[in-house]
Amino acid sequence: MKITQAALAQLPNSIIKPAYDRAATSAGIVHFGVGGFHRAHQAIYTEMLLNLGKAQTWRICGAGVREADRSMRDALAAQDYLYTLYELGDGENTDIQTVGVINNFLVVQDDREELLATLSSPSTRIVSLTVTEGGYFTDDSTGQFKASHPDVLHDLQHPATPNTVFGLMTEALARRRDAGVAPFTVMSCDNLPHNGDVVRKALLSFSALRDSDLHDWIAENVTFPNAMVDRITPMTSDAHKQQLLDETGIEDAWPVVAEPFLQWVVEDKFCNGRPEWETVGVQFTSDVTPYEEMKIGLLNGSHLAMTYLGALLGYEFAHETMEDELLCAYVRQYMDLDVTPLLADVPGIDLTEYKDTLIKRFSNRAICDQLARICSDGAAKLPKFVLTTLRGQIQAGAPLDRTALIVAAWAHYLNGVDEKGNHYPIVDPQSEVLKLAVADKSALVENILALEDVFGSDIPKSTAFVEAFTCQLERLQSQGVHATLKQVLNL
Repeated sequence: MKITQAALAQLPNSIIKPAYDRAATSAGIVHFGVGGFHRAHQAIYTEMLLNLGKAQTWRICGAGVREADRSMRDALAAQDYLYTLYELGDGENTDIQTVGVINNFLVVQDDREELLATLSSPSTRIVSLTVTEGGYFTDDSTGQFKASHPDVLHDLQHPATPNTVFGLMTEALARRRDAGVAPFTVMSCDNLPHNGDVVRKALLSFSALRDSDLHDWIAENVTFPNAMVDRITPMTSDAHKQQLLDETGIEDAWPVVAEPFLQWVVEDKFCNGRPEWETVGVQFTSDVTPYEEMKIGLLNGSHLAMTYLGALLGYEFAHETMEDELLCAYVRQYMDLDVTPLLADVPGIDLTEYKDTLIKRFSNRAICDQLARICSDGAAKLPKFVLTTLRGQIQAGAPLDRTALIVAAWAHYLNGVDEKGNHYPIVDPQSEVLKLAVADKSALVENILALEDVFGSDIPKSTAFVEAFTCQLERLQSQGVHATLKQVLNL
């Protein structure tokens, strides 16, 4: 049965369905980047509110600026913007939910003026984003806005017909200002440190290049809350679609698969209202920093600790790394001995329980979280998720072996072949530069550490780190992953 509004009444009773009249509700949020994570996270929190009879004017209008967004739009439009959340845990119970929170999906290539009109409408009070690191036009090594990027230059030269997220938001905010309409809150939901600050800097940088008065108005009136977001959401595979069809009879062109765990901590800094997300478990705070540092260091950092070593061992899924006793022990030691000592107290969180939960989540066999997903874009992930910890350790004079092993595993992974002789692609925007860096084995350490976009200029100056990195890399090359882990674990 194809999932549509008309088919909702025919779905099995075991499937959670929208408990509200979709026709009697309206959108108050425009979201750029309607991928799996958004549909399993922010959209679900809002759907939960709608099912409680709240947030009647806070449904979500999807928005896209990439060519790939067209196929996503088409898949959802053919299903009346309904989709299935397939929640998979290791228990016997599998929660399946039909989600109705999205009410439209506009793609800039086809619907530019309608998208601008929607962004400019008083009914739109929040614009949220999951556009990944590259979508912010920010240079990772300097933190500066890429003002010379061709897409940015196009939007500055053609402000009324923009193609980028920042061109669209700036034009819409200009229209709102001129019409006397209050601005919208800009809310990043990307997994980035200080994501609100990142999007604020990008939007203000763009608007300053376009119109200094507009820049000043945005700086004074628009808010950009920082947020910590968390839910493991693997790529939806054909096997997932078939599993859904076999179990329920539902034919969904674009379901989303996720773990049961769900968390969102956000600063309560909204300039034009917001849904009552706290009613459904969102935690509002004046400062998200301790939660963010906890999650990025312990979850994202540990993800990288296991993923490159796991890939080198020939594993395909995250749970396989946790079933490897040596690798699991290493990940827990990294959490306990390397990350935790650098963390501030996190209000309301028991870090031991949090780490126990992470190991359990990483061990979830049901979602089959692909290591390839976690391995991708390593040149951008390492600085954000691991090297912050490394810098803290260097400053504290702490042992560096475990953290250096993560960097060494990434460098060794860039050769594109695992210990079983299987080849795999390097999925990274900098893949050609990275492959070149590891091509000359005699100068590999120097070439890797010369990647200033990744390591900056400070880390290569740490003799202690260079020695630890060189040692771990040589062990991986000559002895393999398991022998290296035994030495790091002192076994």
